[in-house]
Amino acid sequence: MIRCLIVDDEHFARELIADNIGMIPFLELVASCKNVEEAMRVMASEQIDLVFLDIQMPGLSGIQWLSAGLINSPMVVMVTAYENYALEGFNLNVLDYLVKPVAFDRFLKAANKAMELYLLKNKQVAAPSSDTNSLFVNSDYSLVRISMDNITHIEGLKDYVKIFQLSNDKPIIPRLTLHYMESKLPASSFLRVHRSYIVALDKIVSIKRNRLYLPDADIPFTDNYRPVLMEYIGQHS
Repeated sequence: MIRCLIVDDEHFARELIADNIGMIPFLELVASCKNVEEAMRVMASEQIDLVFLDIQMPGLSGIQWLSAGLINSPMVVMVTAYENYALEGFNLNVLDYLVKPVAFDRFLKAANKAMELYLLKNKQVAAPSSDTNSLFVNSDYSLVRISMDNITHIEGLKDYVKIFQLSNDKPIIPRLTLHYMESKLPASSFLRVHRSYIVALDKIVSIKRNRLYLPDADIPFTDNYRPVLMEYIGQHS
């Protein structure tokens, strides 16, 4: 869990960031501060891993605080209305630079970047748990948990995918690529069978010519994926 601190002089901005943090399972909000002085008091007594920092605030600015150095060197994501500070921010080794108003998918991208760096710094891998058989995707401005056991197939549509499930008549449509989904799914259970499709191998009911028949769909597969598919069938015959 990444422990977060918000530092922004605007009440509404702090609320929006807090709402976004609350939607991301691996983020925990420790405190929300309206200026740097409040933030320094929090950081003197709390372990903070990630700071969402505004730049222009009364008193000590975000840039001045960063330049002076933060206690325990947390990761910093700048969240500001001013694009012209981006270069200065990156010169101060900020993790990301978000321009208000921040769309949730952009916020989630920054959070994912923070998690990758957090795991690298702490030499951790994702801990085994019941969640290893599920994943979260962003759909309709919400994070949705999907059980991998429930997925029948996934269809790629340029920058989007359709995730079809046994227990849901309507697919979930997150803004992700099929390549990304392929990297997140276990290769022992899922197979790319076409440039536009991934299937759950245990959901295949039958195969006829170059089509796979699933409980509620039939989809094409191409010859270059046939050897792996046939190998799986041979192991389960």
